[in-house]
Amino acid sequence: MDRVIEAPFLIINPKAYLYGDELLRLARLADELSAEYGVDIMFTAQHADLRLVADNTERLVVTAQHMDPITPGRGMGRILPESLVAAGARAVVLNHAEHSLTLADLDANLVRAREVGLATVVCADSLAQCQAIAGMGPDVMICEPSSQIGKGSLTTDDYIRDSTAAVKEVDPDILVLQGAGVSTGDDVARVLSLGADASGGTSGIVCAPDWRAKVTEMLEPLQAARRDRSHH
Repeated sequence: MDRVIEAPFLIINPKAYLYGDELLRLARLADELSAEYGVDIMFTAQHADLRLVADNTERLVVTAQHMDPITPGRGMGRILPESLVAAGARAVVLNHAEHSLTLADLDANLVRAREVGLATVVCADSLAQCQAIAGMGPDVMICEPSSQIGKGSLTTDDYIRDSTAAVKEVDPDILVLQGAGVSTGDDVARVLSLGADASGGTSGIVCAPDWRAKVTEMLEPLQAARRDRSHH
């Protein structure tokens, strides 16, 4: 699959903090800033809001927060991959610590996502998990120790460096996103300096008093890294 997103990029992952009109307000702002800074933004949304975001933005890589490996037909209450594509999603997050999957379920989801053309973003915790999941060939991996999620304190340098290397050792084409505890532009710059391809977060953005200032602060180091990469 051609890449749907170019590194370095930002993820804005509102989880279930935002929905409806408030979510759309953040999405439109992110879309505007993505164009202004020339940096791709992956933007997740509740399933019911995917079409709303996709229909009202131009640059965002609209991303589902989960799906189920079902096919059209039976599957009451589950999330059909084809319905995500029809709604305008271009990627899906799988195996987040708040919605973890068995290895068998993750494998089945990756197969279905590829069948319908969704880029895959898979979360992993330990270094062993990072390597095992990298072997399954997702497009993007989010490496983060579950204990750090939502804590507002950055993961250790060793974890960021070692988990990124663990993934790249298996498959250098997988983009690695480091987001645990990231809440400032300095945090973003730090994870990029340790080898990550992307960063971003949830509470650091959605709970910020000024969304424009916060997203701008995070895009600035990504824009600088993008320029550096284009010169090499």
